[in-house]
Amino acid sequence: MIDERFVSLGAELSDWRGYRCWNFEFEGLQMRVVLPRDPARGRPWFWRPEFFNQFAETDELLIECGWVMVFLDLPDHYGCPVAVDIFTRMYDFVTAFLGLAERMAIVALSRAGLSAYNFSSVNSSKVCAIYADNPVCDFRSWPGGAGAGVGSPEDWNKLIDRYQMSDSVARCFERQPLSRAVLEPIVAAGIPVLHVCGDADEIVPYEENSARLGRRFSALGGRYEEIVVAGRGHHPHGLKDPSPVVEFFTRAFAD
Repeated sequence: MIDERFVSLGAELSDWRGYRCWNFEFEGLQMRVVLPRDPARGRPWFWRPEFFNQFAETDELLIECGWVMVFLDLPDHYGCPVAVDIFTRMYDFVTAFLGLAERMAIVALSRAGLSAYNFSSVNSSKVCAIYADNPVCDFRSWPGGAGAGVGSPEDWNKLIDRYQMSDSVARCFERQPLSRAVLEPIVAAGIPVLHVCGDADEIVPYEENSARLGRRFSALGGRYEEIVVAGRGHHPHGLKDPSPVVEFFTRAFAD
């Protein structure tokens, strides 16, 4: 039983929206694993890089359909190399110790888009699909504020510290989710991508992020899908009916 494995870790059991949620430390960080009542065949799971329990209707429906949710609390790392390394070790632990599927899906909201794409680019064999909601695809757009968006000076200072870059170097940094170098391995692995976006996003502008990534991903031969919500800003994330995301993940996991 998978619950016995958590007990052996000294994990604490709590309730998350009616589901079993195991809480424990991984490399000094808080980790949560939410289990379905009836696991789906093949033990599919998804990773949420940031914002546990926020705009989580998609997460809840996935769990109801038998998926396991994994969350490691490493906020505000913006997909930096240190974070990607930690998340890779998280993946190794989840698959080896808990016996979950070898390919996971990713649910990435806002800034978590940086982690989703940077991780997937160097771990393409470990990912079956990416769902990104109003994702940051270029940190010069947000938090850098180099385009139409409002930016965030506080987050920009955190970001350049995480990446160990000067302001001037970061503003010219090309290896981002929009770049060919990041996208090519994802396309080559056949990982499908679904973006849900508001076309009036004032924080992470659609044209500077998802629209640009979608064009480049498709031009490389990638499988890109998009749902654009007319007039919606950065919030709220998600869809009123998240079933299209669940269906997207289900198809991708079955491939």
